[in-house]
Parts: sequence; C-alpha cells; structure tokens
Amino acid sequence: MAALLRFITSARTSWIVLILAVAAAGGIFALGSGSDGDTAPPVGLPDTAESRQVDALLEELPSADTTSALLVFSGGGEELTEEQLGQITQNAMGELAEFTPEGFVPPAQVSDDGTVALIVVPLEPLPTVGEQSERAVEIRAAAATDLDGVTVYFTGAEGFEVDIAAVFEGADFTLILTTVIVVAILLLVTYRSPTLWIVPLIVVGVSDVLAGIVAARVASAVGIQLDASTTGILSVLVFGAGTNYALLLIARYRDELRSYADRRAAMRRALRGAGPAIIASGSTVALALATLLFGELSGNRALGLACAVGIVVAMIFALFVLPAVLVLFGRWIFWPYIPRFGSADALSRSPWGKLGRAVARRPVVVATSGFVLLGILASGVFFVQTGLSQNDRFLQKPEAVVGQEVLAEAFSAGSTSPSVVVVPVDEADEAAAALADIDGVDSATVGEQNDDIARIDVTLSSSAETEEALATVERMRAALDDVGSGEGLVGGLDARALDVADAQARDQALVIPLILVLVFIVLVILLRGFVAPILLLLAVVASFFSAVGASWWLFQTPLFGFPAIDTNVLLFSFLFLVALGVDYSIFLVTRAQEEARTRGTTQGMIRALAATGAVITSAGILLAAVFAVLGVLPLITLTQIGIIVCIGVLIDTLLVRTVIVPALAFRTGDKFWWPRRPEVTDAAAAEAGIDAFTALEVEDEENRTPRRRKTVAV
Repeated sequence: MAALLRFITSARTSWIVLILAVAAAGGIFALGSGSDGDTAPPVGLPDTAESRQVDALLEELPSADTTSALLVFSGGGEELTEEQLGQITQNAMGELAEFTPEGFVPPAQVSDDGTVALIVVPLEPLPTVGEQSERAVEIRAAAATDLDGVTVYFTGAEGFEVDIAAVFEGADFTLILTTVIVVAILLLVTYRSPTLWIVPLIVVGVSDVLAGIVAARVASAVGIQLDASTTGILSVLVFGAGTNYALLLIARYRDELRSYADRRAAMRRALRGAGPAIIASGSTVALALATLLFGELSGNRALGLACAVGIVVAMIFALFVLPAVLVLFGRWIFWPYIPRFGSADALSRSPWGKLGRAVARRPVVVATSGFVLLGILASGVFFVQTGLSQNDRFLQKPEAVVGQEVLAEAFSAGSTSPSVVVVPVDEADEAAAALADIDGVDSATVGEQNDDIARIDVTLSSSAETEEALATVERMRAALDDVGSGEGLVGGLDARALDVADAQARDQALVIPLILVLVFIVLVILLRGFVAPILLLLAVVASFFSAVGASWWLFQTPLFGFPAIDTNVLLFSFLFLVALGVDYSIFLVTRAQEEARTRGTTQGMIRALAATGAVITSAGILLAAVFAVLGVLPLITLTQIGIIVCIGVLIDTLLVRTVIVPALAFRTGDKFWWPRRPEVTDAAAAEAGIDAFTALEVEDEENRTPRRRKTVAV
C-alpha cells in the first residue's frame, strides 16, 4: 500500500498516473459508447409476462407488419359542422391514404355529442424514431389541410413513440449542464477559492463522461439497452458521488498540510486516512446497485448495471487521478485560505465539535427526539398512493397525451387503449361472450385470426391504467381460465401496466432485503463489529421512511399536485438513500474509530464530528442539490426520485449523521464497537490527558525526516 501511495503522489511518478489516465480516457473516448441512440424508456417486462406473450402471439397475425396512429379531430367543445366532417373525410381518402400500406383509411368515428372525430391510420413500421418523426409531421399536415376551427392531435402507439422521443431529445445535455452549474456553484461556496473548485469539477466531469461510455459498452455486451432516463440518473449519481469523494479527500488533505511541510507526504497521509472510507462507501453503493441485476424488469437491471459501473469509475478517479492532479500544484491552490505548515488545528474551533459535546451530555434525550422527528416526517407514508398512468408521467404533456385525454372525454373511457385478448380460434366466440359479461367491460369484439389463434378487442368502461381498469384485467384473466382450454391471454396497455406493477413488487421484495444484507456485511467488514452496523442501518432506514413521508406531503401541494408515486420510485429511492445515506455515516464512524484508538469512544466521536462535520454537510447539500436537478428531465418519475433522495440526503446529513448516530454512540459507549473495544477507554483517555494529537511521531516518507504534529485541545 505504501508503494502505491508513493507512486500516486511522488514527483517522479505522479505524472505517470496522469499520462496513463489521459491515455485510457482518450482510448475510451475514441471507442465511443456504441449506443444506437434510442431515447424512450422501455417497458422491460420479461418474456414470461402475460402481456409480452400476447405481443409475441400477435406477431403471427396478418396485421403484425403494421402499426397505427390515431388522429383526433376536436372542435374545441363545439359540435363539428358538416363541412368540417366532409373535409376530414376528404383528407382521409386523399393524402392520408397515401401513408397506409393498402391505400385505405377507415372512415371517421364521431362521438355522440359530435365534438370529436377519430380516424385510425394503418402505417408500416419504420426502423428509426427520426423517420417516424418526419412521417408524423407529414401526417399532421395532411390531416389538417383546409380545416378551420378544428384541432388535430396525433396520438396512439405511433404518436406516443414519436412524442416521447421528442420529449427526451436534448434532455441529457440540459441535465449535465444544470448539474455542472450546480456543482460549480456549491464547490465555490464550499472552498471559497477561485481556483481549487476547478480541479475536482474537471476530474469528476471527465469521470462522468467515461462512466457513460463504459456503462453503455458493458450493458451492450450483456444485451442490456440504456435509455435516456437511465443515463440521466447515471450522470447525477456519478457527479454526486464523485464530488463527495473529492470533498472528503481534499478536506483530509487540507488538514494534513498543517502537519506536513511536504505536500506529497500530506497527500499520502490523506489517502491513507480517507481512502478506506471512500473504498467502503463506493463499494457499498456499487454492490447495492448491483442487486438490481437480480430484478425481473430490464429497466431495473439496466439502471443497476450502469450506475454500479459509474460508481466504480468515480471511485477510481477519486483515489488515483484526483490526488495525482492536486499534488502538481502547491499550497497556493487553496488561496486565499492556504493551510500553512504548523498552523493551529482548526478542529478545536469547529462548531461541530461543540455540537458533539452538547449531544454527549444528553444522548438519550437527543436520540429519542431525533427518532420522534423522523416519525413525524414519516407519517405521510400511510397515505402514499402508487402507480401513475402513461398520461400522468409527464411534467409537460406532449401532443399524444393531450389527444388521448380529448379522446377519453368524448368516447368510452377505455376506448383509447382497448385490451387485446388472444384465444384459440375455436374458442373465440365463447371467450368474447364470457368477456362481455364481466363487470367493467363495455364490449368484446372478435377480430382477425389465423388457423390457430383469434384476437378479441375488449373496450373497458374505466380509464386506462386506473385501479378499476387493472382490476377488470384481473377479472378477465380469471374468467378466461374457465373458458375452453383456459389458454386465453390478456394483453394491451392495462395488462402491461398490471404486469409491470406485479414485476416491480417482486423486484422490491427481492432487492430491498438484498440491499440491507449487503450494506450490513460491508459495514461489519469495515468496522469489524456488529452493534454499530445495526444502529447505522436502523437510522438510515428510518430516514428513508421519513423522506418518503415528507415527500408525499410535498407532492400533494399545489406546487406539484402529483396523484401518486410511480411504481419504481420507491425501490430506486430506497436503493439510493440507503447506499448513499450510509456513506455519510461511514465517513463519520471510520474517523471516529480511528480517533477512538487514542481518545476513547466519546472523545473520538466528538473529534470525528469536528473533523468531518463541515465536509460531510457540504457533501450532503451538494448531493441533495444534484439529485434535485433530475427535475429538469421531463418524466415525473425522475422528479419524484430526485425530490425523495434530495430530502432523504438532507435528513441523513443534518439529522441522522450529525445528531442521531453520535447520540447512539455516546449512549452505547464502548459497546458501540462490539465485539471490538477501543484501545483506550474514555476514562483512560481522560486520565492520560489524551484530548488532542499528542506527540504523534510521523515519518515523512519523502524526506525520511521525523515531523511532530501539533498538540491542540479539542
């Protein structure tokens, strides 16, 4: 380890580290991500899901080689005139027919009140979203020809695919730009230096770009496709975690510069002290993310793989590239607050040390009050509603969503997304009759068929992806089990939403316990004890529930007005909050364990609070702000994840790590480290007068000259 530290920091070899890093980065940049540019988030259901089985069977029918778009003509609440309806028919028979495979467009369906007309346009599938978008523009123009006072909406399967891609177009650039600005501002405020902030920002920025390329390559190698929402979360996570690691390392480096005349020796000491915490933190997050690979939904697996790779890349840059870059510059890089060799230890004046001493006087009262506050914030959990429909997932509704809403108001609520049932061809009539008798079904019509199977289009009485619609799908599936051979399958948008919700529930039931077990194992290995890991996990899980509860109350305000939390938000939020929330406790407790060897548990924790309070608070605020930036992306799902994680990180930073964890350590005393015990108990430390760095001889590895660290009381 000492040889590696010397290689990273010494004047003769630190350049080699940077040259290797630049060469590797250049090679990866040249290689490229290999992404095919898809931007729309996939459904990600496994092939065993019933709705996916229906999709596969539909490929055997004659219409498998076609798709469709819905053109909705609205009079804005006024009844469409005969002239307008005649023009709609003329446009359909003329220019619109040219886009169809057979040159025919079915006649328009008009709502009972005459305010809305619907035309279904059969289309040939196109290979790219770009080609689909160009065709959509032409179809809109053709449909609106010579139509005055009528609004035309392009929706349906084709419309949603085009509009979702358009919504995400350029979103990654906006996210990265906003993230960089937020990080730059917070680093400037943290360091109060016109120069220092540039170094970690550049290092983390390069690691983010490389992480995106490496993650895309690794995902492609195992057959996983990354979408825009996944790459957005990846960038936020790499920027947040990478900057946190940089803050921790630079803070320790600043402290050591007061004890070492040689900056390279100071960096070696800083790496020796902060390195294990960074490795433990990064490993915890990466392993927690990797648990998503056991999930059923491909979207979950894609996020877990990409973000785990991103964390590893960020950790490598923090431990190897950042130190090599920093030692190239003199102490002046910290200007105007330059840490001078032999200057007074700032920890003696730290407000966090004063807070620690205050908590130590009444640890039971403080811990109890902290958990009560967490409980109050968590009260919103009892009222949380989950599940967003396709129309509710956008911050700004695209044309396809507006068209669906207009259609749903004018026609039967379920007409915008009929369920599709596939049954053996000789059971079609019996199945249609059974389906028509089910509560919640408006109609069931036998459609196209081949020698083996028949398609039944089922219109529901409830709006798409509502609880009522999903319950109707469940009743349909149960009824088909008793029809003929029982081989009937239900697909369509509502069935897909039900399958996604079920798969998400199974993923949560599997992944959440795995996350807790893995985090616990990492903490046990790091701290070589059991009591501290249990207490840390208890505190961070409590902060998760408080973050979800507080966020739910916020979501119900007019500012947001979200009807529910999307199905995957809770899993992702739990993953990020437990993994990242434990980070701050790791930073604190590993420093406390180091200090406890000479000061005992109480004084060690106070000293650790004084040493890490400022940097962890800065890191927490920065990470919270970075996750809040997810709100610039167009999906409500990402906004909800960003807000929950933002609130949870602030709770972890300002309450759990600052107050609750120290109070638990003060209350349990030396048992906090059980079965280990610190080498010096609190009583022995007090008797020996060990309340500071006392005559600690440290050999300067560069000059082989003994240096004596300054003795200053906490």
